[in-house]
Amino acid sequence: MRPTVRIALPVSLLVLALSACAPAPIYKPTPNNVAVPPSQVAREPERYGSADVIWGGRIVNVRNFADHSEIEVLAYPLDGSQRPQANDTGNGRFIAAMPGYVESLDYPSGGLVTISGRLNGTRTGNVGQAQYTFPLVSVNQSHVWTAKELSGGHPNVSFGVGVGVIR
Repeated sequence: MRPTVRIALPVSLLVLALSACAPAPIYKPTPNNVAVPPSQVAREPERYGSADVIWGGRIVNVRNFADHSEIEVLAYPLDGSQRPQANDTGNGRFIAAMPGYVESLDYPSGGLVTISGRLNGTRTGNVGQAQYTFPLVSVNQSHVWTAKELSGGHPNVSFGVGVGVIR
């Protein structure tokens, strides 16, 4: 066996094994899906119309009204499993509009959420004292991530040289 084949085979198997650890995306994109961050939609809402989006981020707050609820979200990029990457920089804010009453304990402030829905214009509001344009999303599906789900799919494999102590 040639040396390159002897090296390529184990490396290929390692890559395959590590990629098998990542969970599949939770929502399937529609043909009408756009892959742009909320900050881009806020700048050019007319360009995106009523496109479908899959966005996620950190829950800022929940507001309940007579016939619907709104969740303000600080957007983060999503990984391949559509989990918000809160260690990345934010991509703007958006408001996720949901029919009926949303229990704020089920959507806790600071929690991470992924939503699938349709753009429904923008609304001007405030973030602190600053005026802000929020894209509005009519939510079809939403998922609040648990700590176990966020850590799942990340292989507990590390490479290095030295001595390690496990407690």
